[in-house]
Amino acid sequence: MSLVLGVPILECVYLIACARWAWKRCVHTGAQDSERWGSAESHDFEPVPRMCRLVLAVYEDDLSSPRWAPPGGYGIDVECVVKRADYKYTHGLAPPYLIYVDHKEQDIVVAIRGLNLGRESDYQVLLDNKLGQELFDGGYVHHGLLESAFWLLKKEAEVLKSLLQQHPQYMLTFAGHSLGSGVAAMLTMLAVKHRDKLDNISRERVRCYAIAPARCMSLNLAVRYADVINSIVLQDDFLPRTATPLEDIFKCICW
Repeated sequence: MSLVLGVPILECVYLIACARWAWKRCVHTGAQDSERWGSAESHDFEPVPRMCRLVLAVYEDDLSSPRWAPPGGYGIDVECVVKRADYKYTHGLAPPYLIYVDHKEQDIVVAIRGLNLGRESDYQVLLDNKLGQELFDGGYVHHGLLESAFWLLKKEAEVLKSLLQQHPQYMLTFAGHSLGSGVAAMLTMLAVKHRDKLDNISRERVRCYAIAPARCMSLNLAVRYADVINSIVLQDDFLPRTATPLEDIFKCICW
């Protein structure tokens, strides 16, 4: 301890530095993160509302009698829902999801729900990670989300392959919110990396819409897969703006 006239100098310096860091984090806005980004065109954003509705549809117990449908409904044909998977089916290894064939848009969509605050298994997936733990395609990814994506792809590869064979011109889209968006992003990379499991689909036909995603991959991977993974962040949404080191701090405090 450094004392000058009874004042702990070193501790005061640490305190001031921590206070400055906390202040800068509190006043940091999403606009600062994206100030150098290019503006999206209208056609880039066009699928986003449709994907949001599909992800919201996963939350419903019965799509034939929806309880929480947004104005205008979910915009889906219930007969075209190929599969629905709930927590009982996934055993907590992945969030609930549905597979939907959108004939109007020529799109095969895997929509994955977001974090369920009442499900411990969701937290286990989200917090199953350490910095530098999981190496993938020359970069680093979130271990728990990748494992969840591996499980989902293993379960549904044959279903998706069959649908792609039936509809060779359709896109394959992975969409998710929050926790589900991280799984969707991992799924997209796996699909591109292992196209042989999905009828050798071309990279141009694979895409992802990650809505309010957690930071789940290193920068080099984010750049490499930027042509297929689209992140949608609303202003200063907390989760997408949280730096990876802070996620580890929160994990130490809360778990």
